[in-house]
Amino acid sequence: MASRLCAPNCYPRTTTERTWTVTDTILYALGVGAGQADPADELRFTTENSIGHRHAALPTFATLLAAEPPYLGEPAVVRHAAETLTLHRPFPPTGRARTTASVTGVYDQTRGALVHHRSEIHGVDGAPLATVERAMFVIDAGRFGGQRAPVTAWERPAGQPDHTGHHQIRADQALLYRLSGDRNPLHSDPAVARAAGLRRPVLHGLCTYGFAARTLLHSVADGDPDLIHRITARFSAPLFPGDTLAVLVWRRPGGALFQAVDGQGRLVLDRGVLELHRRPA
Repeated sequence: MASRLCAPNCYPRTTTERTWTVTDTILYALGVGAGQADPADELRFTTENSIGHRHAALPTFATLLAAEPPYLGEPAVVRHAAETLTLHRPFPPTGRARTTASVTGVYDQTRGALVHHRSEIHGVDGAPLATVERAMFVIDAGRFGGQRAPVTAWERPAGQPDHTGHHQIRADQALLYRLSGDRNPLHSDPAVARAAGLRRPVLHGLCTYGFAARTLLHSVADGDPDLIHRITARFSAPLFPGDTLAVLVWRRPGGALFQAVDGQGRLVLDRGVLELHRRPA
């Protein structure tokens, strides 16, 4: 195994606390494109004082409360590979939470290693708020004789999508999204991007994930964030600021399957699943 990685139990469990305000939830909403097509849309997420629009956090804001994975290598060799967010109850637009995190698996994918990291987020009352499961791919850290990561069955539906959400990604979208906390220069510094083999800085994977989640929220959950239970997706390829994003949605009982493609039709999000909470009887 590469020296920068070790078995899951050698990574310490971490506990962190964070508070957030309406400014944080609004900035995040703007960072994932809320209100860009029409500033009068999505006022519930982009303002805190609009008449008839009770302020709420976008469900995927909860991903910002996940703990950072342990150091796995320089930014040029570490890629965000997958994200699963599970919401256990409605997410408050302001609050304080405690996050306990641990590495749950280190897998040999031959050309690299896949590290699974889980954050359990609890409110100040001790009740669970959310769980964030994150997979990080470490380039050239494989071939150490370990097991491959488990794969959950997923098959693209044969028919046309029930809904396609189209988004024009602003040229400065990554600069806006990074203000929510992820200052990795891979998304802002051309020199770092070139060192990683990219022609220019790429959009944060979680920003793409947030755009897709907004599409799911409005097309499947009737715009009600309290209905969102679980969103999972694999990051297949980077999306560049200034490109377009199309989110393909196939509705299913209790949720949907989804993918997302860039302006050239290349998959950027794959194996997407949305699960909804059951509506009260």
